[in-house]
Amino acid sequence: MSVGVVVSERIGRYGFGDGHPFGIDRHGAFLREFTARGLQQRVRVIEPRAATEAELGAFHTPRYLQFVRERSQAGGGFLDGGDTPAFRGVYEAAASVVGATLAAMEAVMAGECRRAFVPIAGLHHAARDRAGGFCVFNDCGVAIEMLKRAGLTRIAYVDIDAHHGDGVFYAFEDDTAVVFADLHEDGRYLFPGTGASEETGRGAARGLKLNIPLEPGAGDGEFAQAWPQVMQHLRGHEPQFIILQCGADSLEGDPITHLRLTERSHGAAARDLAALADSLGHGRVLALGGGGYNRGNLARAWSAVVHSLLD
Repeated sequence: MSVGVVVSERIGRYGFGDGHPFGIDRHGAFLREFTARGLQQRVRVIEPRAATEAELGAFHTPRYLQFVRERSQAGGGFLDGGDTPAFRGVYEAAASVVGATLAAMEAVMAGECRRAFVPIAGLHHAARDRAGGFCVFNDCGVAIEMLKRAGLTRIAYVDIDAHHGDGVFYAFEDDTAVVFADLHEDGRYLFPGTGASEETGRGAARGLKLNIPLEPGAGDGEFAQAWPQVMQHLRGHEPQFIILQCGADSLEGDPITHLRLTERSHGAAARDLAALADSLGHGRVLALGGGGYNRGNLARAWSAVVHSLLD
């Protein structure tokens, strides 16, 4: 199978109760659509695992890991200022998300599949030393660090979630190994308030980072106008591995954002990135579900991504 997909209740357990937007029903919403479209018969199912403490420590600080472990055991409070609740077992649930991303990444690197998708993943707001925006551990950041350890020197991170991927951007702002491109709702109107077009990297990495803020209400047309900048940026650096954070909260009707994309934009982005990876001779694309709080939207957008990766 050319495409691997992580489908498991193990990652479905990552979520928060009491009506929280990031509920544990998101995995099931995707799985129903994924199955109804017959996609499960066309992919390699990848079993997730828990990330080890050493793997988590490739990105996160020991002090932060201990903090999450303590809150996980206590089973209460918040891991940040109020967006990300702690619950009993949150450490293990978050470690399983990171492990799922790493398992998919490893399958691609080993040639077991050419591309892969993980629905409950892409937790791009967690910083090295703190949680943020529903994100406990940053699986994107851990994956990038592990790819660097594997010897890769040009790793592309592309983010089309409505929210700016601040946890990834600032962690690698001065890192010349990470080519960054992020299309998101303008931070003047949406959390986390970052990702201005002037933010292009620091030091030797200046110019390697591309941030494209979109006005509230922007739809497929505005996305299509901006997207060629992303592709030009990536082609200029010939990445050896491409990570796509394909958050579905940029679709019209999401309860906490203001963009108006359809799943067509997500499908087109995945298709273009797969074609670029193929043209570079390696084919390596890892897509991560990211945000999305309208269940129908995320089911359609993520299924469109898988379909494009297959085609």
